[in-house]
Amino acid sequence: MSQVLKLAIGSIVVALGVLALKLWAAQITGSVALLSDALESIVNLATAVAALIAVQLAARPADSKMPFGYYKAEYFSAVLEGVFIVVAALLIFYQAWQGFLAPNPLDAPFEGIAISMVATAINWGWSVVLVRRGRKLQSPALEADGHHLWTDVISSLGVAVGLVLVVLTGQPLLDAALAALVGLNILWSGSKLLASSVGGLMDVSAAPERLDAIRQTIADNAAGAIEAHDVRAREAGKAVFIDFHLVVPAAMSVKDAHDICDRIEAALTDTDSGAIITIHVEPEHKAKHSGIVVL
Repeated sequence: MSQVLKLAIGSIVVALGVLALKLWAAQITGSVALLSDALESIVNLATAVAALIAVQLAARPADSKMPFGYYKAEYFSAVLEGVFIVVAALLIFYQAWQGFLAPNPLDAPFEGIAISMVATAINWGWSVVLVRRGRKLQSPALEADGHHLWTDVISSLGVAVGLVLVVLTGQPLLDAALAALVGLNILWSGSKLLASSVGGLMDVSAAPERLDAIRQTIADNAAGAIEAHDVRAREAGKAVFIDFHLVVPAAMSVKDAHDICDRIEAALTDTDSGAIITIHVEPEHKAKHSGIVVL
């Protein structure tokens, strides 16, 4: 079982445990804010399941139906997670409105806060694991899940502080106001996640620093060629698709040109194991002298 798959399964287990704790806290207190916090944990569970399905799909090798692989499956998961977050925000706004219409005093508030903080500590630890491991393993689904959990942590801390104020001031309307703030917070995080995930689906260019490293690797390993131009790179999960035109002397043999391509491909793969490379070889009259001059 791969590390990505193990982490995805771990997210489901964590989400179930945290959801149970938060529902318990909401039940014993009657707090709308804690109920809203629990609703977000239901989203965490749904997105953890979506992430598990996505990483399983993304791990499949390329085949005749998907000749470029299943790498983008994780972006679909991240988009779905963003949609779930927005839906959770709408549900929370509804609960907050009900709280404004019929505010109720809290029961056993400090016990509920303590239970919620245990759940929050679990979420915090797991969010750190997911973000760090997701970046290292180049898994958009896991990293998105980690960022979502971190948002949940911030929301839960805000709810806990607010509930203390509710107890101290004796103003139950503050409970509903807290729920509305939780909804706004996760709506903002969901919109950002949707924007970044859609970018991956739309073949957005690789990060400038990654593209610069690719250009430098080509220049360092293209001895014998004249230039490389129209260098492009796009990211899809663990993979980075690289293509460019390599200009060689007109008199160079096919074998020699092929050897240069092999050398460049090997260097790019050493630098980035997820590189999938396409090189279009051209004769010297195609030189633009605006690309990477390697002569």
